[in-house]
Amino acid sequence: MSSKHAIFVTPDPVRPATFDVAIREARSESRHRVTVQAADAARWATLGVDPAEGVEAAMRFLLDREPKESILAAFDIDVIRRYFPEIDEALPSYLARPSGEGEDRA
Repeated sequence: MSSKHAIFVTPDPVRPATFDVAIREARSESRHRVTVQAADAARWATLGVDPAEGVEAAMRFLLDREPKESILAAFDIDVIRRYFPEIDEALPSYLARPSGEGEDRA
């Protein structure tokens, strides 16, 4: 999967722990609503990142595994574990990389 995406994560001002995510490519865009449970926010805090950064890293993780059109329109970040149990192990490396640096998988 190519990682030529721009990911924009915006906290919902009304709903705590809810983020609106836009994923843009040259010719298309997808939108997603992502919620984060307190346990995930706490896990990310131990890595020195806030929930918005964790959501962005999780979206980059997903984009390295599937096209943006396959990502659910609304989900809790915990749902990713059902499909990709390796996320907790992989996420620190995604958090360490600057935005826009994904893995290239053909």
